[in-house]
Amino acid sequence: MTESHKLELPAQGLNTLFGVQDQNIKFLESLLDVRIGVRGNELLIDGEPNDIATVEQILSDFGEVFRDGNSFTDKELKDAFKQIAEDRAYSLKDHFQKARFNPSGKKTVAPKTANQRKYLDAIARNDLVFGIGVAGTGKSFLAVAMAVDALFKKQVSRIILTRPAVEAGERLGFLPGDLQDKVDPYLRPLYDALFDLVDAEKVTKMLEKRIIEIAPLAFMRGRTLSDAFIILDEAQNTTSEQMKMFLTRIGFGSKAVVTGDITQIDLPRGQKSGLKEAQRVLNDIDMIEFVYFSEKDVVRHKLVQMIVKAYEDHSADFDQPA
Repeated sequence: MTESHKLELPAQGLNTLFGVQDQNIKFLESLLDVRIGVRGNELLIDGEPNDIATVEQILSDFGEVFRDGNSFTDKELKDAFKQIAEDRAYSLKDHFQKARFNPSGKKTVAPKTANQRKYLDAIARNDLVFGIGVAGTGKSFLAVAMAVDALFKKQVSRIILTRPAVEAGERLGFLPGDLQDKVDPYLRPLYDALFDLVDAEKVTKMLEKRIIEIAPLAFMRGRTLSDAFIILDEAQNTTSEQMKMFLTRIGFGSKAVVTGDITQIDLPRGQKSGLKEAQRVLNDIDMIEFVYFSEKDVVRHKLVQMIVKAYEDHSADFDQPA
C-alpha cells in the first residue's frame, strides 16, 4: 500500500543533493520506486512505507555528513544511492564516513557497488581473499588500494604484486629487451594501479628499495613472504601447481588477495586452471573468503557492461544442450 509523506529538507547542500537538473533525486526515484516532489523546504514523497523510510534516512544522513564537511560529486552520490537501494542496512553515513578511504593522500577510493563493498570488507577481515569475476569490476584496483592503505598504515612492511606470464596469443620470446622488459607488459596493469594511487616519485623510490615488488609468479617459487600484502592477479592463468605454490608462500603477518576471471583462461588446451581448482578445494575453509562479481559490477564505460552481459548470455546459450 502506497503512502504520502512530507519530509523536511536538510538546511545545507541542496544543490549537491538534487544535482544538475535534479538528476540525483530522479535517480533515487528510479531506484526506490517513489515519486518525489518539492514544496518550499519539504519533500513530498509517494511510495511504499519502506521506500519512504529509506529516503528519510538518506536525507537525515546527508544533512549530517554535509555539515561535517564531506564533499562528493553527483556520481559518488548516485553510487551511494545505488548501494543503499541494494542493501537497506547500508547508509549514506556508512558510505561517506567509513567506506571511503585515501590510501596515500593522492586519491580517495570508494566502493561503487555492493559487491565491491563486500570485497573490501572481506579483505579487511581475512588473511586470504579470492575476488572472481569479469574484467572491469575493480578486483585488481581495489586490492592494490587496500595494499597501499595497509603499507602506509604500517600494517605490513612491503607489497608484492604478481601475475602468471601466460601468453595470450603473443609470444614472450619475440618481445625486445631483457627478461624484465619481456615480462613488464604482463605486469603493466599493476603498475598503472599503483601510479594512480601513489605519487610517481614515491612509487619509484619504493620499487627501488623493494618495498614494492612487481614480478612474474615464477619469481615467487622457494620464497616465504612474511609481513607483506601479496596480490596474485590474473590467477585464472595459473596451473594447479602454481596456485598451490603461491598459496604456500604466505608467511606470518601477511595478507593475500587472489583475483581472476574464469571466463578468460589463456592456458594451453587441456591444462587445468589453478583458480577454478582452488574454488573447489578451498571453498569450505572459514578463514578464506570468496567474493564473486558480475556484469552489474563493471565500473568502466556503460558499453563495456553491455558487452560483458552479451558475451555471458551467448556463452549460456552455447552451453545449452541441443
